[in-house]
Amino acid sequence: MALKTTAPHLRHRADLGGVRLDLPDEEALRRAYGELTDLLGKPAELLPVVQAMAPRGVDTVVRASIDAAAGAILSFGLAGAPSELLGDTAHRLVPATDRDAAELIRSIKAAPVLFGWRGSAPVDTAALEELLLRLSRLVDDHPEVVSVALEPVVVAPRASPCSARASGWPHRPRAATSAPAAYRTTDPPRPGAPRASPAVTGPP
Repeated sequence: MALKTTAPHLRHRADLGGVRLDLPDEEALRRAYGELTDLLGKPAELLPVVQAMAPRGVDTVVRASIDAAAGAILSFGLAGAPSELLGDTAHRLVPATDRDAAELIRSIKAAPVLFGWRGSAPVDTAALEELLLRLSRLVDDHPEVVSVALEPVVVAPRASPCSARASGWPHRPRAATSAPAAYRTTDPPRPGAPRASPAVTGPP
């Protein structure tokens, strides 16, 4: 089990002690809960939650947002220092195609980490591509959605979104979110439909 705070000022700040992992039983959970509240404050302030442990893997960030000039944008990077400090993030226009999703995860500088860098096990990039396509379709089909952040998405044998945020407004102009049909190479697959093979098969 994992015990973590969900208060906005502590979210994604494991360095402050608001996340306790690998708790094997109720006794360990109670002990961690007491330490957490002693260290950081009252439960009403911390908003603690208990979750099942996600599989070990690579922490990534998947986002969709609205750019004033380009319209809806899909973004991808590794969580933490690569994207936050080094700006190692890639972007594609929405609606994204299967080729866009495959290229998106392979275009960041840290992409080799996903494909077995230094003997590590390759992660399930097919599941990650499918997640990107589903998020692209969500934003394209629902103009009221203006921002979605999945952070982190743990990519191991199966991609697992561990935290999500979304915001919207009632009337986003439709024209600002879709590229002309003539520029689409393929349409994103609907849930349950067969996936096309990605045009790019490995890291650069």
